[in-house]
Amino acid sequence: MNKERNGTRFVSESAPSASGSTLPARRDYKDTIFRRLFQDRENLLSLYNAVNRTSYTDSEALTVVTLENAVYMNMKNDVAFLLDAGLSLYEHQSTWNPNMPLRDLFYVSRTYQGLVKDETLYSSKRLRLPAPHFLVFYNGTEEREERSILKLSDSFEYAGDQKEEPNLELKVLVLNINQGKNKELLELCRTLKEYMIFVERIRLYTKTMELDAAAERAVDECIREGVLSNFLRKNRGEAIEMSIFEYDEERELKLIRRAEYEEGLKVGRENGLKDGRVDGLKSHLRSQVVKKLKKGKTVEQIAEELEEEVQEIEQVIGELQKGL
Repeated sequence: MNKERNGTRFVSESAPSASGSTLPARRDYKDTIFRRLFQDRENLLSLYNAVNRTSYTDSEALTVVTLENAVYMNMKNDVAFLLDAGLSLYEHQSTWNPNMPLRDLFYVSRTYQGLVKDETLYSSKRLRLPAPHFLVFYNGTEEREERSILKLSDSFEYAGDQKEEPNLELKVLVLNINQGKNKELLELCRTLKEYMIFVERIRLYTKTMELDAAAERAVDECIREGVLSNFLRKNRGEAIEMSIFEYDEERELKLIRRAEYEEGLKVGRENGLKDGRVDGLKSHLRSQVVKKLKKGKTVEQIAEELEEEVQEIEQVIGELQKGL
């Protein structure tokens, strides 16, 4: 779909590769329930209205610019669209990811590249760009705040104690949509609320059932109870498959992170470091904690940004204070 705005033509398209050709979709990339639900324009407009407390009714006013066929570094963005002079990039995350600002930087760069592909960057006329808005809908099992901000600048490293105003910044608003969080948002967007009911059913049933049986039971119950019933009825088999993939992926990511941590400890011990105090990843963690303490970060902020438990950060700080 083409769209004129302030003299600049915006085009919905897949991101080009370095050679100018369109990147093929990865065959092993699985879609997600969230992404499929909000590919529907009415659902997407409802979500936008809920987030922004607006009351738009014309879903045709949306210009979808999701990078449909571009998967960069195994990443694929969920939903991107133009509305009301703004560019919104929405992502769903079931595991906490402090690198979302960097991922969104990649996404928005590719998107802007596509939007102005018929314009020249050497013109004396300033190109007009839709203002970006970055949101993550988080529903992982790890406890997180109701609202939080992730900043690209938190990933920047500086020499020594040098501290300066970053020349580049990107902020991502993370909204926790788990039970008891952001209740008003969920009430305003029925699809989002029912999606979370569905997710919670699967999580509940996997405690006592095999994953495939739990997904099938959750789908059938939700259809009977009118929860995402139209979507699940039309896409029953695919919905079960996607649910199994998503749950497996979430579990695999947790196992990978645990394995990486344990491997770091093993390497540290093999290098002769004593008592596991300064070994492998723990040494890196301590250096990161020191940097963030110098920036005036609180224990909770450090734990959130480094994706660690508060108790772990407190222990590291205690060791630092003792000179261990």
